[in-house]
Amino acid sequence: MKKQARWFLSALLIVVLALAAGCGSSGSSGSEKKNTLEAIKDRGKLVVGVKYDTNLFGYKDPASGKVEGFDIDVAKALAKKILGDESKIELKEVTSKTRVQMLQNGDIDAIIATMTITEDRKKEVNFSDVYFEAGQSLLVKKGSDIKSVEDLKGKKVLAVKGSTSVANVKEKAPDAEVLEFENYAEAFTALKSGQGDTLTTDNSILYGMAAQDSNYELAGEPFTDEPYGIAIVKGDDEFTTYVNDFLKELKDSGEYDKIKQKWIKEE
Repeated sequence: MKKQARWFLSALLIVVLALAAGCGSSGSSGSEKKNTLEAIKDRGKLVVGVKYDTNLFGYKDPASGKVEGFDIDVAKALAKKILGDESKIELKEVTSKTRVQMLQNGDIDAIIATMTITEDRKKEVNFSDVYFEAGQSLLVKKGSDIKSVEDLKGKKVLAVKGSTSVANVKEKAPDAEVLEFENYAEAFTALKSGQGDTLTTDNSILYGMAAQDSNYELAGEPFTDEPYGIAIVKGDDEFTTYVNDFLKELKDSGEYDKIKQKWIKEE
């Protein structure tokens, strides 16, 4: 009986050790999962989340179907850096609300979409160094009595879901009524149809709207600092360093200034 018990225990130990070895092997395999940079090179294509409704930064022309803008050119330059060809890129539409989830789900390799670097967002993604400095402002119809954020008491302010603009304007103008929309195109359409008194977001985006319709202009000075960063999946420090090196090269070479002058007409 004792021999049988010892034999059973020995057999059980062998099974446990075998299972443990198997689990260890699986875990090791999982830890060897390719990082973003390796995945891009193996795929032969960079997949970037960009906006389709932000004139001058990421805008899809309804007639041609072409997506163009400052962020698009930066994304193409990154594709050229990684793969030697700026055309080896796939642009996927994101909004302020959807972009982080798409990155976390692996639908995109990076977000280049007027995304402000904040401490809260750093908990969800890695950020590159700042690649554009913006500031939140107000877009109004010419002749409006709104001249600055101090004039928003009792006014209807339009903004976009998932953007930092919503929290900022609620803090700066607690007596204003804030209406949120899914994207900038919807918000601008709402402003033009009289659903609100002003639209708020980064001045860089508002310049694009004003360029689309000369009846609108920016009111007053920016009332926040909005540093834009390229968002990368949380924990992928290797790709983050690679992107930071790319941004430095882009600026040192003068290519960054060419892209900026092409799209951004700062006042």
